[in-house]
Amino acid sequence: MDLLLPHLGLIVWTLLAFLIVFFILKKFAWKQIIAGLQERETNIADAIASAEKVKKEMAQLKSENEALLQSAREERATMLKEAKEIKDKMIQEAKEDAKAQAAKIIADANASIHHQKMAALTDIKNQVGKMVVEVSEKILRRELSDKAKQESYITQLAEEIKLN
Repeated sequence: MDLLLPHLGLIVWTLLAFLIVFFILKKFAWKQIIAGLQERETNIADAIASAEKVKKEMAQLKSENEALLQSAREERATMLKEAKEIKDKMIQEAKEDAKAQAAKIIADANASIHHQKMAALTDIKNQVGKMVVEVSEKILRRELSDKAKQESYITQLAEEIKLN
């Protein structure tokens, strides 16, 4: 048990050494230690204040970014709407142009058909007129005294006309 309890002399010398170190530290180092601790405390307070300031700035930047993002979304929606309207307008104009061109083509085709029909009718009328003139001429050249000859001649001419 003696080993566990210190002797009175050891306690006195340890206390004396402690007091000497304490007074030396108080006289030479205490102010610098306190100043260092205060400086450290000031630095920590400044760092906390700076962090709070940065945090506020980040919150403000975040809200500004969200506002910019919202305006960008609105602008995108507006642009998409305008693009759709332009697309629909272009499609409608193309359809109208196609209808107009189709109507023009149909009108031109009808006019061409009518013109060709009129040309064909004129040609047929001219051919019929020539035939009538030829038949009349042949009839007038021949002597028409006999009724039976006249009828057989007309029949013969009619058969010739059918062959042409």
